Amino acid sequence: MVNARRATARTRALGQNFLVDRNIVDVIERFAELSAGDVVLEVGGGLGVLSERLAARAGHLHVIEVDARLEQPLREALADARDVDVHIADALKADLSKLAPAPTKVVANLPYGIAATIILRTIDQLPEVQRWVVMVQREVGERLAAAAGSSAYGASSVLAQLSCEVKVLRRISRSVFRPIPNVDSVLLGLIRRGPGPAPNVRELVHQAFAHRRKALAGSLALAPGASPDVRERARDALVALGHPPDERAQRLDPEEFRALAAKLTR
Repeated sequence: MVNARRATARTRALGQNFLVDRNIVDVIERFAELSAGDVVLEVGGGLGVLSERLAARAGHLHVIEVDARLEQPLREALADARDVDVHIADALKADLSKLAPAPTKVVANLPYGIAATIILRTIDQLPEVQRWVVMVQREVGERLAAAAGSSAYGASSVLAQLSCEVKVLRRISRSVFRPIPNVDSVLLGLIRRGPGPAPNVRELVHQAFAHRRKALAGSLALAPGASPDVRERARDALVALGHPPDERAQRLDPEEFRALAAKLTR
């Protein structure tokens, strides 16, 4: 009993809630639109319930799993599969750009604590990925898909939507996971529209949302190393974009951040 409790505590610490409902696997597969030409990346293979289905439908599967204790059951689940690479590694530290063949889709039940970071990393590091179908915590999914001006809209919304169309596909019951999580989940879909944002745009977005209650120009002025005139330059740029000079970051749509960055680097 003590060992079982320790194992459960570890899976919770790693953000691991294993998908056990094969009906939901059917749903994921349908949204992912898998074919023999796809190279799929799954982050958080767990016990291999989803991995088995992905391996059977895709041309090649990369599975990244951080917990070395799961390597044996994961490999056993995939024993009959062909063209599968199991990587026991931390997806937050691994150089995803070195995966070969290069992934074209990301399909996964993402560990809750790193879901948004993994999505943004794969957007930036895997330019050949065109579609994501990922299970995430409901608040994370709603934030990534949030529209400008909404309370959930923030830096991660902007960074994801600069490259992708982002949509909550459906809500998912807690009962499809073991252990049952304390939060609700959604299935999130992304379709790439363009490359990841340039470094200067990414930096601007983070600085703009660093102080949500302040005007955007004031938030930029508080950034480490900010130039003395950045507040006035940002106010002028906002007016040129059709916004009041004291506009907050939440009111700008993703493409306006790209335009703002261009104006501030002239």
